[in-house]
Amino acid sequence: MRNIKQGLAAIAATLTIMGMTQTASAQSAAGAEEYARACASCHGLTGRGDGPLAEYMSIPVPDVTQIRARNNGVFPMLEVIHLIDGRSGLRGHGGPMPIWGDRFEAAVASELGDVGTEIAVRGRVLALATYLEAIQQ
Repeated sequence: MRNIKQGLAAIAATLTIMGMTQTASAQSAAGAEEYARACASCHGLTGRGDGPLAEYMSIPVPDVTQIRARNNGVFPMLEVIHLIDGRSGLRGHGGPMPIWGDRFEAAVASELGDVGTEIAVRGRVLALATYLEAIQQ
């Protein structure tokens, strides 16, 4: 238990320092980089649903620059986070979209342990969601 508390304290301190030193443009860059790695192959580099794999999908790939427009001018941040993460049971696009929470978790689990892994996964999902909010038309 003591090691977990120490680990949590170290992670909290690191995140606080990162948050204080990371500029808005750096946060945006992190989201854009995550988008390019995880989303652009289907949604396209500009988010319009025209990525190189879109033609192979069983359902149309949505234009993610229109999320706000499809929701009466409001960007549904929590819903977008849940759809990207996928571990809550909500499935993006009715099914074919990968569950990025599981994929991100698998990518970092061996390096960070349980608590660190969950923080890293949530950070990556949040970076994607805030990037999507920033590219709304």
